[in-house]
Amino acid sequence: MKVLFITSTRIGDGVLSTGLVDWLHRHWPDARVTVAAGEHSAPLFEAAPNVERIIVVVKQKHSFHWWRLWRETAFTFWDLVVDLRRSAIAYLLFANRRCVLERSDEPVHRVRQLADLFDLAEPPSPRVWTTPEHESRAAGIVPDGAPVIGIGPVTNWRAKTWRAERFVELIGRLTSKTGSFPDARIAIFSGPDERDAARPVMDAIPDDRLIDLAGTVDLLTASACLGRCALYAGNDSAVMHLAAAAGIPTIGLFGPSDDRHYAPWGYDTRVVRTPEGFPEIFPPGFDHRTSETLMDGLTVDAVEAAIAELWQGLGREAA
Repeated sequence: MKVLFITSTRIGDGVLSTGLVDWLHRHWPDARVTVAAGEHSAPLFEAAPNVERIIVVVKQKHSFHWWRLWRETAFTFWDLVVDLRRSAIAYLLFANRRCVLERSDEPVHRVRQLADLFDLAEPPSPRVWTTPEHESRAAGIVPDGAPVIGIGPVTNWRAKTWRAERFVELIGRLTSKTGSFPDARIAIFSGPDERDAARPVMDAIPDDRLIDLAGTVDLLTASACLGRCALYAGNDSAVMHLAAAAGIPTIGLFGPSDDRHYAPWGYDTRVVRTPEGFPEIFPPGFDHRTSETLMDGLTVDAVEAAIAELWQGLGREAA
């Protein structure tokens, strides 16, 4: 069985789509899957089972990238085409079955929308596969010992980014002598192009407690490192979704993004958001490219309380 799986350019959406690849593998173990993904999200599928080819879709002027994808896939008969990009490609290929994600304004989580493509009663939880090499590398970066708290202090636009000084205060509270994690080390995660934005938080952490993962490793090694953390707290971002997919307790900080659609997915995840709901938070003339943070309503007290509630709800004691 030959499957073409067209997924997102953005890493976060790519992570959320991995559960569907996992379901395809379990449902059709002998399927041979070709994944078409953007250059940033494509590495998510490098170790996925049954994926025999990855086509990197690099955006080009006049949507020429879709022509190139069609040219690379048009001379194969596909048993199944799954298109999460809502392109015309699925209808221009020889295929026995097509599943195309429809646009929806309903407040439904992305993972639930993906499940509806195949009428699945149980949404397929995201899963990012790593190799023994990634796991070995991660063990060298995040060694055994004192617990590690993962922190994601940046995201792809300023309006949904909690201020650096609040992350610094949160870390100070959690790791103080009277804090919940007095012996914890702090791993800072970000993409390579976000390193400068993460710098103020890293500079505030003592060297012997800091694990610098701000754009320093590849995507799958970052996922393996997250799997070695005790918990993760960070802005709504791709790293937040990676943390949840790694199966660690994850707190997502939300303001001007819709947690109904993009909350971290999993039993051990929580959302803590600004007092204003998503529909109410935007000021007149809002432009996500230029707006300053809209996260100031979210207090350090609220995030600290959410972490304590999640941790205690798991029946765990801080080290």
